[in-house]
Amino acid sequence: MPPFQSRLVAAGVAYDDNRQHLLGLIDELRGLEARARAASAKAGPRFAKRGQLLPRERLALLLDAGAPFLELSALAGYLRDKPDPAASIPGGGFIAGIGQVSGVRCFLVVDDSGIDAGALQPMGLEKFLRAQEIALAAKLPFVHLVESAGANLLGYRVQDFVTGGSIFANLARHSAAGLPVVALVHGSSTAGGAYMTGLADYVVMVRGRARAFLAGPPLLKAATGEVATDEDLGGAEMHATVSGLAEYLAEDDTDGVRIAREVISGLGTPEVLPSGPEPRLSPDELLGLMPKDGRKPVDMREVAARLVDNSDLLEFKAGYGPATVCLQARLCGMPIGIITNNGPIDPDGAAKATHFIQACCQAGTPLVYLQNTTGFIVGTTAERGGVIKHGAKMIQAVANATVPQITILCAASYGAGNYGMCGRGIGPSFLFAWPNARTAVMGGEQAALTMAIVMEDGAKARGLTVDQAQVAGLRATVVENFDRQTSAFYTSGLMLDDGVIDPRDTRRVLALTLSVCAAARRRQPNRLNFGVARP
Repeated sequence: MPPFQSRLVAAGVAYDDNRQHLLGLIDELRGLEARARAASAKAGPRFAKRGQLLPRERLALLLDAGAPFLELSALAGYLRDKPDPAASIPGGGFIAGIGQVSGVRCFLVVDDSGIDAGALQPMGLEKFLRAQEIALAAKLPFVHLVESAGANLLGYRVQDFVTGGSIFANLARHSAAGLPVVALVHGSSTAGGAYMTGLADYVVMVRGRARAFLAGPPLLKAATGEVATDEDLGGAEMHATVSGLAEYLAEDDTDGVRIAREVISGLGTPEVLPSGPEPRLSPDELLGLMPKDGRKPVDMREVAARLVDNSDLLEFKAGYGPATVCLQARLCGMPIGIITNNGPIDPDGAAKATHFIQACCQAGTPLVYLQNTTGFIVGTTAERGGVIKHGAKMIQAVANATVPQITILCAASYGAGNYGMCGRGIGPSFLFAWPNARTAVMGGEQAALTMAIVMEDGAKARGLTVDQAQVAGLRATVVENFDRQTSAFYTSGLMLDDGVIDPRDTRRVLALTLSVCAAARRRQPNRLNFGVARP
């Protein structure tokens, strides 16, 4: 495979300006992640007094030392809990990700009981459902460290109550698919949340701390007049010896983690991360490569070359529809097809991408989309050239591809280009965004100008004088509304990706997620027609 010849000059005012801009955004990302950790850590003294570990301490103890852990949806709920960017705490109320336990790759969910007693936060439901979707598609055991107050009643919404039933249905389907569900219960598992425990195939409960009941003592007394203690009603020892809900009784959090690791060790086979030669071109240069001004062009082959093995790229149909770039490469030894953008998607580019996607499906080669798209090209020439027809053909191919598809939002993700380049609505296996990514149906200025033209044309058609002050006010309102919603942090808060990542981590993230997808295609679980049920 031919080595890519870079034309980037990794020095100069523009390069340094680009780099500082992206470093600033990465610092902002790390600050948001640290804010969630700090909010949970404030509960440390209270947990220590009870003899408990904090949620992230439990997770660290559960994971294999030195093995990678890919946290997903860390910014879920950002600006949904509080509109103030300086006060919002992202995360949705729990930690989710893919990691290795006793050599077995698992999907892990850890209730962040250091924040509001582990109650689900805004976008927490959506995050949990996405976690289950990934775990099922990847055919991974689902491990849940439970300690949650359940739904946040102060923010109650009936649609969340109704939709929340999907969590329980998914747990049952996960088990029926031959994929074990493990619950390690550290604290409360109450009301509907009791089924988080009840629908697990293996339950470990911590003595003196774990409890599970459909109605806690206050509700029980209010509803029936019966008076009962937490322990008598739903304590760990009762469930291990009387109700049969728990299979294993742990003495404390550390012992519970030990037991969970022993259980999980027998639930799968170890997965070895693939490896391959590092890129010849430094991934660190990605920071200076991506323009601070998103309207400036960038050769996206330069990006791809800093991700793939040896920086070797074989371009497919290089001279046909050249603004849509299709590349063959290897990443950590795995063959991949890459589709990216050096300009708007035109009819030839859409036809080429369709051909490339079908060829990759024939060969079983996963697809990686590096999005930097202003959308499909418009204008009389494009319309007469069949841009709708060929664009629809491309979307057909993307939506029906039979290989894993992973999307990285590297910069612009505008208009129908978001769909053609395997955006969230198409359903890629994973989708991640760089901190500089911008997503919208169109740019704010473009939308404002469109609305201004419509307003002016409407006034003229009615024989009225155009009120320029009103037009200016409309344009300002539209620009503000669009620009407020386009940033990667905002869209990630809405769960429109699986996480915002440092561009320098992209190769590692792709290696892990491609490995997860490849393992899922090999794995043949022992399917049942039902979940595992207790006597």
